[in-house]
Amino acid sequence: MIKHQKLEEASKRLRGAIYRTPLLRSRLLDQQKKAEIYLKAENFQRTGSFKFRGAYNAISCLDPTERSRGVVTYSSGNHAQAVARAAQIFNIPSIVVMPNDAPPSKKSATESYGAEVITYERRFVQREDIATKIAVDKNMTIIPPFNDENVIAGQSTCAQEIFEDAGPLDILLVCVGGGGLISGSALAKRKLSPNCQIIGVEPATGNDVQLSLEQGKIVTIEVPDTIADGQQTTAPGEKTFEIMNELVHSIVTVTDNEIVTAMDYLFRFQKLVIEPSGASAMAALLSNKIDCTGKKIGVTLSGGNIDPARFSHLMSTHNLIRL
Repeated sequence: MIKHQKLEEASKRLRGAIYRTPLLRSRLLDQQKKAEIYLKAENFQRTGSFKFRGAYNAISCLDPTERSRGVVTYSSGNHAQAVARAAQIFNIPSIVVMPNDAPPSKKSATESYGAEVITYERRFVQREDIATKIAVDKNMTIIPPFNDENVIAGQSTCAQEIFEDAGPLDILLVCVGGGGLISGSALAKRKLSPNCQIIGVEPATGNDVQLSLEQGKIVTIEVPDTIADGQQTTAPGEKTFEIMNELVHSIVTVTDNEIVTAMDYLFRFQKLVIEPSGASAMAALLSNKIDCTGKKIGVTLSGGNIDPARFSHLMSTHNLIRL
């Protein structure tokens, strides 16, 4: 288990390199849920999501000689952009293995940061295998999207900021893909808010983490059919599973329609543009997946990387529940 000292070191390392994103309040939301709600707006983070925290921390931890040879990663978009931008800051080469069905806006953003993007068909090829071959052939270092201690420590700074700004919470709702953010959040809560329940949120069609925790072992599923492209993972990592299995209270799931409803709510009432993967925790809150009456609750809005056309399309093609 990663010690809190490693989280504190990540926080110091990232100071000045990341944005301390705002913790937003809403009188309307508090009234509707009869709770005290805090929204962590990671859509305002560098590269548009929490992923920059982990990517920058992991690259910072590399030996200078190792770092100079460059980094390679695999990601559907947000971690890709984060690694590419962090590599650009360090002036080192980066290669990103990205599925060919990733949102075009995320691919173009990754390339704009100077990364070389290599695409693949996610239903037939293992992205880790492609990245490993590249790393060996080019003598580069792999920066995994979640199954890495330095990535997890970097992601923990999001929850550290929440607890520092809001104080102890009863519940922290966290969007879950491979488990980097929720693992870091769970580690942070041990010291900063020990009584807080860490509850993860996955798409209903992509509940690999929920199944894994229920069965006490890593469960692998097919590539999920969901609009939440950042949560189309098929299994948690070994490191993230170990942490989640010990420290996460539970996992709940939300439908695509509930996710778009949350995106609509955040746009109308908070003036925020949040991507599907970043809105799943909010979707769980709005669709009453947890008992929140009288409680103090944090919600991660983990990213906002969505282009206007896709945002509009989702709003017009789903049966929104007006709250």
